[in-house]
Order: sequence, then C-alpha cells, then structure tokens
Amino acid sequence: MTRRVLVLNAGSSSLKYRLLDGVSGVAEASGSVERIGEDSGTLTHSVGEQDHTEERRVADFEDALRSALGAFDRHGPPIDQDSLAAVGHRVVHGGDLFAEPVLVDDRLLDTVEDLVPLAPLHNPANLEGLRVAQRLFPDVPQVAVFDTAFHQTMPERAYTYAVPASWREEHRIRRYGFHGTSYAFVSRRAAELLGRAVEDTNLVVLHLGNGASAAAVRGGRSVDTSMGFTPLEGLVMGTRSGDVDPAIHGHLHRELGWSLDEIDRALYRESGLLGLSGANDFREVTRRRAVGDEAATLAFDVYAYRVRKYVGAYYAALGALDAVVLTGGVGQHSAELRAAALGGLERLGIVLDPARNEARATDARAVSADGSDVAVLVVPTDEEWEIARQALEVVEA
Repeated sequence: MTRRVLVLNAGSSSLKYRLLDGVSGVAEASGSVERIGEDSGTLTHSVGEQDHTEERRVADFEDALRSALGAFDRHGPPIDQDSLAAVGHRVVHGGDLFAEPVLVDDRLLDTVEDLVPLAPLHNPANLEGLRVAQRLFPDVPQVAVFDTAFHQTMPERAYTYAVPASWREEHRIRRYGFHGTSYAFVSRRAAELLGRAVEDTNLVVLHLGNGASAAAVRGGRSVDTSMGFTPLEGLVMGTRSGDVDPAIHGHLHRELGWSLDEIDRALYRESGLLGLSGANDFREVTRRRAVGDEAATLAFDVYAYRVRKYVGAYYAALGALDAVVLTGGVGQHSAELRAAALGGLERLGIVLDPARNEARATDARAVSADGSDVAVLVVPTDEEWEIARQALEVVEA
C-alpha cells in the first residue's frame, strides 16, 4: 500500500502543500500558491534543490490546487488518486469536539463550519480547502488534523476561565490552545532524544516563532498551554501582544473612543516585538540590540522574560521536569534568547552548556551541560510530517 500523503494548508489567501511519505517523513515535493484572489499570484513548486516559480492570477482555492497539480505534472513527481494514501488537511480550530484526526465527510464539514465563530480568520479557508480537495480527489480519503486537538487533554482546571457560566456553556469561552500539531511532533521527538517512551516524560515545550506559545506536556499529553481562547494570549509574539490586562479594551474605548475592531487590530497586528521595537522579525531585533538600540533591547528583554516566567510556571504545574524543549524559528536559531530565558536557573536543575548553545546546527540536539538534571533540547518541528503521519494512521486503522 502506498504511504504517500499530500498535506494541504489552506490560509486566507494562500495554499501550502507538501507531498511526503507518512512514515519516514521524506518529502518528494513542496510548494505554495500565494495571493489567491488578487490581481497577480505566485506559484512556487520545489522538487529536491530545484525551485520552479511562475506568476499568474489565481482566482480561488480550486484554481490554486489545480495550479499546484499542474506543477506536479510539469515538474514532477507525478501524482494521481491511485498513488495517494490520503490527503491531510491542517484545520486550525476543532473547538472542544475533536481530540483526534478525523476522516472528512459531510458531517465533519458542517461541524467545521459551525466552529467558524471561534476562528473566523482561519476556519473558512480551511473549510474551502477541504471542499476543493474532495472535488479534485473524490476517491482519496481526506483527513482533517486540528491544531487545537493536542490540547484537549488539558484538565478542566487548566482550560476553564473564571467567567460567568453562560459565557462558558453557551458561547464556548475557554482555553483551547494552538500549535498542537507541532507539540505532538516535538514531544515525541524529544522523548526519542532522551531515550525514553514519550509516556515517561515531563516536558516544557516552547514553540517560538512569529507566533509563540508554551505548553506543559506530561506523558505526551498537554496539561496546560499559554495560548487561550484565541492565539493572542500568552507569550510575546512578532505582532501580537501576548498577555495583557483585559480591562485595557474598555479603557481604550472610553478614553480614545476606539472600536473593538481597532483595539483587536492593534493587539494582533501592531503589538508584540513590532510594537516594542518597530521590527517584528526577532533576527532584526537581535541585530539592533547588538548595536545598542534601546527599544530593541527592551523588546528582547520582555520577550525573554515572558518565556522565562512560563518555564517556571509550567515546571510548577508538572511538579517534575525532564526537559525544556525549544522549537520554531526563534527557539531553534537564537542562542541569545535561550541563554537569556534559561540562564541562571541552575537551582532548578536547568544548566546550559555555552559552547553547545552557541554552536550553529540545524539538527535536533541537546544544548544543556552534561549532568544537568533537566535537559535543554532544540528540536526542529515538522508539522507537515505530523499531519501526514496522523492521516496515515486514520486511513490504516
């Protein structure tokens, strides 16, 4: 039986895809279609070391997927319905309904549509991706993998907000968490590095990129996470504020006359590193900090301090800790951030090795000192492989 899975990630104006073996994770091709629905779009299809790019108008998601399939025809590798075990879809929000990947059928589509109010920017595009793929691959199993699913194991005390019962029961107000597919992959890979079964590990995992979150993971299951009802809560991010006093909304409305949409836009798109330093790219913040830029220095310090606080909080939540695991662009590549967030925690058993931490590497590795009670691991994530792996498990069950 074929193990090939086509993984699709439909965004608001883009479609990303990768064709890979769901067991080994070896990718045959990948690509993206950008600026869907605009006057001019871009298709990039990569096979091995070769990138093939073309500019053309892409009308909608069906046009985007057909364009991608045309690139497979022109540049390889060839794919057809008989050569695919499944099509795996990233779906951002599954509410409290989905803790596992699910085969796509009409009932599933209706449920994802019902959840649109919880993710109005993402679920509509994900839903369109599901429908288009069903039309173009009618005989291939379609599997939805939810970004929130991993966190459905959180205990009630962790996911419950102290708000009126009607909010919680009628309007689904609770902590959901995100980056779940990444956490599933990274937690399992970290256990392998530790030489343990994932069921025997306690981990604090830090997914640090333009979007950033933290999770406490016991035995491969989420027990708490920093993102909440939305991906705005928690750590400082590229353009998102992370934790703020919720009364700020009311204050800005009363004092400045701002609408809720204006306040949301500021907290989502104009805050975080961008609001603190004028740059949302952590690499640029680090460069400016190195030459003495005060705003960049403050942005770096706030970012690192927030990470440090969550490490301590989740250490306490777990009660025992085997490893702190960093992933995402910042977590993997910024030795400065790792040192600032985790340095000086020797009394908690967290001891970095400066040479290992500063060494340039791209593979999964330990950057903690020999003998450290708590390992510090850097683990590149691979969400597409995780989606493919989960999709393959569903169709082979």
